[in-house]
Amino acid sequence: MHRRFLTFATAALTAAALTACTAGKESAPALGTQSKPSGSASLPATALELWHGFSAPAEVKAFEDAIAGFRQKFPQITVKLVKGVQDDQITQAVRGGKAPDVASSFTTDNVAQWCKSGTFQDLTQVIRQDGIDLSVLPEASRSYTEFEGRRCVMPLLADAYGLYYNKALMKGSQPPKTLSELTELTKKLTVRDADGTIKVAGFIPSFEYYENTASHLAPMVGAKWYNPDGTSAIGSDPAWKQLLRWQKELVDWYGYDKLDKFRKSLGQEWSADHPFYKGKVAMVLDGEWRNAMIANEAGSLDYGTAPLPVADDKPELYGSGFTAGTVIGVPKGAKNPQAAWELVKYLTTDTTALVTLSNALRNVPTTKASLESPDLKKDENFQTFIDIFGHPKTSTVPSSVNSSFNQEAIQEFMHQWEKGSVKDLDAGLAGVDKRVNDKLKLSGG
Repeated sequence: MHRRFLTFATAALTAAALTACTAGKESAPALGTQSKPSGSASLPATALELWHGFSAPAEVKAFEDAIAGFRQKFPQITVKLVKGVQDDQITQAVRGGKAPDVASSFTTDNVAQWCKSGTFQDLTQVIRQDGIDLSVLPEASRSYTEFEGRRCVMPLLADAYGLYYNKALMKGSQPPKTLSELTELTKKLTVRDADGTIKVAGFIPSFEYYENTASHLAPMVGAKWYNPDGTSAIGSDPAWKQLLRWQKELVDWYGYDKLDKFRKSLGQEWSADHPFYKGKVAMVLDGEWRNAMIANEAGSLDYGTAPLPVADDKPELYGSGFTAGTVIGVPKGAKNPQAAWELVKYLTTDTTALVTLSNALRNVPTTKASLESPDLKKDENFQTFIDIFGHPKTSTVPSSVNSSFNQEAIQEFMHQWEKGSVKDLDAGLAGVDKRVNDKLKLSGG
């Protein structure tokens, strides 16, 4: 299920804590400093503690099922799972010298700080020792698990974002492939009362609507977050202006006040009253997990999925999208780092473990073998997101000590933009750059 809605606040708190702290005293050897045992059976009997953020009973069971193979491979190692753990708890535990052996996070926003501060141990040496070929992972997932040459976490499961469409409301129309097609189809499918009140929206362009965040929309136009020197590219990359101008034109077509009123009248995103289920919105941007939620909450809905439409002048982007995901690693101070790495390696490279998790949680598995496994449960609608995840143009927010703040800064600006409060787009985006770059300096970037 989707968890990124929890991450902005958690990421901001964690980043602040990481910037202000030095990890606590290590009571155990660092990963890679010990001689590597020859063979799995040579690892001593030990107990590992793995912290993760899953909390629903089905999610917790999925994790237990996924490590069954590890327990069979290493019967001398016991694994205790601790559920419902958030990033700030991991950081505080490391600072206090009470780190778990293994920890998992739902967000990639803190990876740069974790790698830079040493909160999570560098896996580069043990990856090399064990001969792991990282090319089995798509480029995007490799990029969001390392920072400045330190790979301190591995990708566990991934989210990918695409377009969901209501087949009945589409009335035979094909899903749009370009922004101009999306605009045209939105106008065609929107239903209003005589006074202009919106009854059904073809597509809601508001940046305040559910998953319409800057990070999820940026790949539609190929917008860049950073310049080669690490400074913000939001104000200088023309793709951001392209996205904002397209969005504002569609908002103005609806009428901001009418669109805002309609948006606020809709059901909650995380409930059976989701407006897509109720036929109130014909097309929505969402992640792969929505397939499972539709099956559970609106099983009779006749819908399809497709990649997000892209800028008309960048057709090569079609089929790609945004990705991020769950990451897992060995925190600093882990008492049993070598055994902990074996568990991390198993969960992130073993096909059976990844397929087990994906089938239960309905997130995208991250290795090529797991994506192609005949045991992976997938239909046409889920296959869309597998294809998006594997597309060479699929992108993510690059690792940075500032990654959560820059997303918040542009999102705040976007809200003002769609309201009509921004009179000078160039100056406004330059102001976002200044905020991001000033924050970067304070963060030690």
